[in-house]
Amino acid sequence: MSKLLNLVREERAKVIAPADAAIAAAESEDRNLTVDEFTLVQSAAAAAAPLDERIAELTNLAERTAVAAKVFGGAVVRSEPNTYAKRGEFSHVRDTILATQRNDQDSWGRLRRHAQEIAVESRDITRVDGAGGEFVPPLWLVDMFGDFPRAGRVAANLVSTLALPAGTDSINLPRISTGPQVAAQTADNAGVQETDMVTATVTAPVRTIAGQQDVAIQLIEQSPLAGGIDQLIYGQLLADYERALGVQIWSGSGTSGQVLGVASTVGIGAVTYTDGSPTVPETYLPLAQAINSVHVNSFIPATAIVMHPRRWNWMTSALDSSNRPLVVPTAQGPYMALGVGTTLNAQGLVGSVLGLPVFIDATIPTGLGAGTNEDRIFVGDLTQSYLMEGAVRTRVLPDVLSGNLTVRFQMYRYVAFTSGVRPTGVAMISGTGLTAPTGF
Repeated sequence: MSKLLNLVREERAKVIAPADAAIAAAESEDRNLTVDEFTLVQSAAAAAAPLDERIAELTNLAERTAVAAKVFGGAVVRSEPNTYAKRGEFSHVRDTILATQRNDQDSWGRLRRHAQEIAVESRDITRVDGAGGEFVPPLWLVDMFGDFPRAGRVAANLVSTLALPAGTDSINLPRISTGPQVAAQTADNAGVQETDMVTATVTAPVRTIAGQQDVAIQLIEQSPLAGGIDQLIYGQLLADYERALGVQIWSGSGTSGQVLGVASTVGIGAVTYTDGSPTVPETYLPLAQAINSVHVNSFIPATAIVMHPRRWNWMTSALDSSNRPLVVPTAQGPYMALGVGTTLNAQGLVGSVLGLPVFIDATIPTGLGAGTNEDRIFVGDLTQSYLMEGAVRTRVLPDVLSGNLTVRFQMYRYVAFTSGVRPTGVAMISGTGLTAPTGF
């Protein structure tokens, strides 16, 4: 038995030797493990796991054989203290850390003995409360909490961004609505063309996007969350600010404290796509018409197409009469493709259509149109729109609800936005052809 056990131990030593060397090198140089070293340690631990189980089985068998020999030889085996006895020499938590982080073999050995002791001592009880379950507490990995899903900052990254000046409640930008003109002089000494330039002012009011959360002071003081509940709350509020900002940029009404979004701006290009049974190939025409609107009315090149994720994913699902996809990935070398998918991003850049990059943004509203289930597609040069943001401001108000031992966290930011300086630089596609696709 001991010979077999020694052979298994020798095999295990060979398996973990590179990992032990990496750990020793890190300790001697007083540094953390590199990524490659950490991967090596993890691989060695995984490879050693079945050997550890075999060693534990052989060790347990050898111990039971020795006990039986003593009993039948006339000796009486008394009890000995548990590995992790109360006020004992060893700590279960410390051994767990040393075993998992340092691959310490002594710690692994004590943990295995402890598992065997528990298996014997608790054989008549379970993990059900009232039958031993109270001694198996749940472990909460509070630092690995699941974030609430929100659309990110796509629109704000496509428009021109500036710092919001302090000390004002509106930003005025001049605009030339009618430009001076020239013409051929009809004859010598004849009058020269004179068309007076007409100017206008585009005003972007400063708006406030804000949120707050009331929290019991006990949760703040007693939570073991690394970084604190305050950082978690402010992180969540800031993430929702990015979502709300995108909604405002696309569809803000300009009233009730909202900015005037792209869709509500007077003068942007408008393409109506009417279709009771829309198909992906039929969507090609309104996209080309929107690009044309930008070219002939603004005389600048369109640089992006922005649509809701459901619209792009619907387009990628379409097949031609031979069951070939119309939007194909670049990895397959697109040939005669309606569109090209370059990446599988859930938001942001995903591919191209008509030679223009396509961005998807879930903050584009989907409850529009007569049937209240349409989305919109925006085409153009969004750098002709301007977003001005102030600094993120936070407040902690312990006195507002102090009678309840409640603390209020607030976050707010001042913003101003306009697409009115050159509205013809963007065109919006709308209509029944953009109703919710089946299955998306």
